[in-house]
Amino acid sequence: MSYANAREIFPEDILRIIQQYVDGEYIYIPKKEENRIAWGELTKSKEELQARNKRIYEDYLSGVSVQGLSKIYYLSPKTIQKIISQKKNKG
Repeated sequence: MSYANAREIFPEDILRIIQQYVDGEYIYIPKKEENRIAWGELTKSKEELQARNKRIYEDYLSGVSVQGLSKIYYLSPKTIQKIISQKKNKG
């Protein structure tokens, strides 16, 4: 997300209308619904997390303790338990 000067974007009459509501403040203008993209679509982050979580669950099934997984993957035991629970519920 980047910031832009409204004076460079909006015509003067629209800028004055906006200033009636927000004067000298930062505002966020969301994307149109049709332009939105889901988290992880542009990078492989989502795929990498899914692969990591699959490995965590496989390690758990092979006998590695929650504490051991926590140390291996640098995650809290609570996060490891959450990942295991989610994988169990997916069947």
